[in-house]
Amino acid sequence: MIKAARQGMSWLAVLLVAALAGCASPPSRFYTLTVGAAPDGGAPAAYAVAVDSVTIPAIVDRPQFVLQKGPNRVLLDEFNRWAAPLAANIASTLAANLGVLLGTPRAVFGPLAANIQPAYRVSVDVQRFESVADEAVTLEGVWLLRRPGGEATSGRSALRETVQGEGYEALAAAHSRALAGMSRDIAAAIRVEAGRSATR
Repeated sequence: MIKAARQGMSWLAVLLVAALAGCASPPSRFYTLTVGAAPDGGAPAAYAVAVDSVTIPAIVDRPQFVLQKGPNRVLLDEFNRWAAPLAANIASTLAANLGVLLGTPRAVFGPLAANIQPAYRVSVDVQRFESVADEAVTLEGVWLLRRPGGEATSGRSALRETVQGEGYEALAAAHSRALAGMSRDIAAAIRVEAGRSATR
């Protein structure tokens, strides 16, 4: 009888372990934006550029990926997240893209901007940052380019990138390509302003 009781307890332990394993959460995965711009073909910039600020919609200002499921519905994925705050990730990637496009190592974001006396300062208000799994991403934003003591220049970028592949890594890659497109718009505006300054 004792042996039977022990066998019953062993089976109970096995069932308990199996149940706990079935309830275990899947591991979280973390993603980041990457630099996707190529040199724009212009002469290397002799000036510094600082990305002062990036604001993003409140709906995506969170660690989780936010998927658009319809006109009025989104899905927050608890197990697929951005590795850093999204606004900061966008700003640092934008600065790195501008450095590549303009051919300068002096394109920065954050505290370093205080040490380089930038000729141009960039602020971006992202108005749409939407992800549709296995389909496309949308990036829309208004940006402001300021030169110390000069007038500000504003512009707008609206980009849609097809998701090439499946899963969240493909979504992050599509957003990276869209951000590279916005970076090209801003770099082109900087080139125009630099040309005007050179002729004054």
